[in-house]
Amino acid sequence: MQKKIRLSDYTYHLPEDKVALYPLAQRDHAKLLFYRQGKIRHHRFRDLPGLLPPCSTLFFNDTRVIPARILFRKETGAQIEVFLLQPVDGQIPVQLAMQAQHHARWVCTVGNLKKWKEGGALVLDQGGISLTARLLEARSALVEFSWTPSGLGFAEVVDRCGSTPLPPYLHRKANEDDKTRYQTVYSHFDGAVAAPTAGLHFTREVLQNIEAKNTVMDFLTLHVGAGTFQPIKTENALDHQMHSEQIIVGRKNLEVLLLKDRKIIAVGTTSMRTLESLYWYGAKLLQHGPQPFLVGQNDPYHLDATTLPSREEAFHAVLGHMGQESHLVGHTSIYMVPGYSFKVCEGLITNFHQPGSTLMLLVAAFVGDGWKDIYKEALRTGYRFLSYGDSSFLLPGK
Repeated sequence: MQKKIRLSDYTYHLPEDKVALYPLAQRDHAKLLFYRQGKIRHHRFRDLPGLLPPCSTLFFNDTRVIPARILFRKETGAQIEVFLLQPVDGQIPVQLAMQAQHHARWVCTVGNLKKWKEGGALVLDQGGISLTARLLEARSALVEFSWTPSGLGFAEVVDRCGSTPLPPYLHRKANEDDKTRYQTVYSHFDGAVAAPTAGLHFTREVLQNIEAKNTVMDFLTLHVGAGTFQPIKTENALDHQMHSEQIIVGRKNLEVLLLKDRKIIAVGTTSMRTLESLYWYGAKLLQHGPQPFLVGQNDPYHLDATTLPSREEAFHAVLGHMGQESHLVGHTSIYMVPGYSFKVCEGLITNFHQPGSTLMLLVAAFVGDGWKDIYKEALRTGYRFLSYGDSSFLLPGK
């Protein structure tokens, strides 16, 4: 692997007026830039079903955004924001942690932390719930929540007490509309603190039209973490410390991946990260034997390239390792940068990303220098950028 990737090579000027602050009235009316083998065409997102290659399999991320931002006010009037990051027990699926009753412990980020002493309790009465937050450890921002009525699940508690965690670059507070619009129509498992935004353009009608073309659709889960917005602060992008996110894949996902002669298309960078991580986990099992489902940011670059398995061999290895288990819970901090060799995905549906971000590097890794033409054309023709912006469908190969 190369020793340096200059971040400045993957930046571009993004005018503020190109950033979409709000979603369009109709999800599938967004623009869709179709990039295929170096050629660009312009469409609307509702045209996607007709653009899919024959024998395509689409993988969607069915995580559901939780209202992770909770505002407390001390008796002194000081406001303290508690932002849920992840449950203390990272080995169980986040959606199960969201079903906890009586109490829950989470690692958080805390705004105005200096005003909250270790052991101190904050109380919020809202929506018929009395929610208490106690700071157990300031250094790690470990918070214990308890509530009444205690029979309610934590998911319902935060639904009533929290607000939608919009991306920081939108520079606005969440409104009532964001509760539904910053959520995919197929979201299912509670746990994300940011939406898998490529999926925001899909409507029930678009999904039905895709299904009518005999395209296979499958759903896996990556609970998007706040680290997705973490900027790269080093000029050498390889010095960046990639964040880790929980992924959950089922036996059915692997069986679908093993279908013959299918073109695998990832709906969003989170689906792509999950699919590629699954391959590398299979490669690790074959090269080094049984081990936890953990994919590090450098694993794709450090495993023995001379003995890497085929896609099918890797997925069979994971299936064999699962035994009778129906699902695997793991964590990935995979870092896809220019020079990365894609093992699973042949197509990507994704929005337009921030300059010099890890997602920008992922797109550049996937399409090569073509990313410059894609972004230049999108800016020239008035596409809307970032989370609530327009979409692209990238098919760089044959």
